[in-house]
Amino acid sequence: MRIVSLIASATEIVHALDLGQFQVGRSHECDFPPQVHTLPVCTKPAFSLDGSSADIDRRVKEKLTSALSVYEVFEDVLERLAPTHIITQAQCEVCAVSLKDVERALCGMVSSRPQLVSLNPNALSDIWDDIHRVADSGQVSERGSALVANLRERMQAISCLARTGPRKRVACIEWQQPLMAAGNWVPELVEMANGENLFGVAGAHSPWMDFDQLVAADPDVIVVTPCGYDLEKTRAEMYWLTQNPLWRKLRAEVYLADGNQFMNRPGPRVVESLQILAEILHPELFPPELQGLGACQPWPRDAS
Repeated sequence: MRIVSLIASATEIVHALDLGQFQVGRSHECDFPPQVHTLPVCTKPAFSLDGSSADIDRRVKEKLTSALSVYEVFEDVLERLAPTHIITQAQCEVCAVSLKDVERALCGMVSSRPQLVSLNPNALSDIWDDIHRVADSGQVSERGSALVANLRERMQAISCLARTGPRKRVACIEWQQPLMAAGNWVPELVEMANGENLFGVAGAHSPWMDFDQLVAADPDVIVVTPCGYDLEKTRAEMYWLTQNPLWRKLRAEVYLADGNQFMNRPGPRVVESLQILAEILHPELFPPELQGLGACQPWPRDAS
């Protein structure tokens, strides 16, 4: 087997299934576990990632409007790596290299005729299906079943403890400008952490929203977790929220969470994503383990 993973969550799945020894290539976003940094990179963004949330949103929309991909696949690198399996996804053309991109590359010059494994993680159950899909393609189906059972058991333990605490009303923000709420599996994680999810629907794409809606909902907790952003970048973009005149009307506790490594990455570390929410919503029950490791942090209400 020679596996090329073109989505960060799939790379984590490959390694969680103990198939990492067979991975020969990765996307520019694949960064965990750390040893994948030594693998050849097979993709790049089709536009600059410098600038603000609004700048990136504009560039993405320009690309999608003109029917151009927001990522480029290196056909020559794929040809040189001669993969037997290429893992990509069909869920979101913004989040990772799409099925269409890879099919275009395969039709171009990849002579090894690899098996194309396409993931489609819209909801939590889809993440389990995707793990099974990768395991089946690698002929380690039993490992896939064992991994899914272990992850679900760990999440259930977190959820059971969280339900002994007070229920809080939660708004998860996935993009700061323009404002977007978190969808897909995040609403399910909020509910499992004994929170009432105020925006976004489980299994559906993340919806746009406005400040009036946020203020009217009057959340107890706001979790800001932009897709693709670490905490440093999220902090740098908080002015889009704090400089809005309506921000001062909110009474919520505000937390920043690493949306790149955790909340928006549909792989084995979805367990840690749930743990982050549990630590935020129920500090009396959950020691700040992941907060201490830099996965999340409180945002002072008077910060600008």
